[in-house]
Amino acid sequence: MIDLLIAGGGPAGLATAIHGALAGLEAVVVEPRPTPIDKACGEGLMPGGVRRLRELGVAVTGQPFHGIRYLDGVSGRHAEGRFRSGPGLGARRTALQAALAERAAQLGVRVLPGRVDQVRQDVDRVGAAGLTARYLVAADGLHSPVRRGLGLSAPAAPRRPARYGLRRHYAVEPWSDLVEVHWSARSEAYVTPLAPDRIGVAVLTSDQAPFDVQLARFPVLSKRLAAAAGTPVRGAGPLRQGARVRVAGRVLFVGDAAGYVDALTGEGLTLAVTAAGELVRCVRAGRPQAYEQAWRDLSRSYRTLTASLLWARHQPRLAPRIVPLAARLPRMFTGAVNLLA
Repeated sequence: MIDLLIAGGGPAGLATAIHGALAGLEAVVVEPRPTPIDKACGEGLMPGGVRRLRELGVAVTGQPFHGIRYLDGVSGRHAEGRFRSGPGLGARRTALQAALAERAAQLGVRVLPGRVDQVRQDVDRVGAAGLTARYLVAADGLHSPVRRGLGLSAPAAPRRPARYGLRRHYAVEPWSDLVEVHWSARSEAYVTPLAPDRIGVAVLTSDQAPFDVQLARFPVLSKRLAAAAGTPVRGAGPLRQGARVRVAGRVLFVGDAAGYVDALTGEGLTLAVTAAGELVRCVRAGRPQAYEQAWRDLSRSYRTLTASLLWARHQPRLAPRIVPLAARLPRMFTGAVNLLA
């Protein structure tokens, strides 16, 4: 019998499959889309994520970056913190997913075309997509059909505006070896170096408006990109998605399907790959229920810091002071950056 039947062949699902195969478990991935899979994403791997992928034997190509710079989107005033534990990596989402798929194939992981819509489980097994396994791992994304089908999606937080992400690539040489985060009154723009001749710009906002309208809110950045060729825009959201639990019988959730706060701190990919390892460890030890607490423990700093920054972002008097405050407290800002790294 299959040990891990994994719904979703994105980074979280493939990382789970790789962890499982390395632990001696049979992992099968069900994914409706062909490789490489693209999606709206900031495309910046923090140093911890780079290390986790290296430990899995996953070779991802991209552009190293060495820290984070916050900039006021109008004045250009800034604060920056450099990593102490090695560089991060700007990597196209397609390159990351393809590298994970290649490593999974090397380890004998089967990836089958299909979609997991309905789940059946009893005390011994779980069935989905015409297959039977000991456990089902739902790695099916932000709006997880498995989570929704099992009635495990938490309601949206009241009085909290939904946030959305938009991403576009530009054919320009990176002007910095840092990821830049430009702040405006209601949104942020993340500039990630992806290659010697390409950057990615991801806008996070509560306002639903075209990308060019969003970009115009960052005059310094908009001026830099005025003559650059841009790719089509990809979008995602609402970003905040709650999950009641991470373990429901023989179904376990990983990646965005396990619950998501926001992309503001850039930790999503690192958390997904790390959580995948914890999930496999708990299953292999015969203690799948322990994964719930393991997930809570490893995601605590992400959830706390991201929620705090979001709260500040939505305070009209406080939001404009975030970058100036970070500039006045460089050691504290550098410490926060390295806490995420």
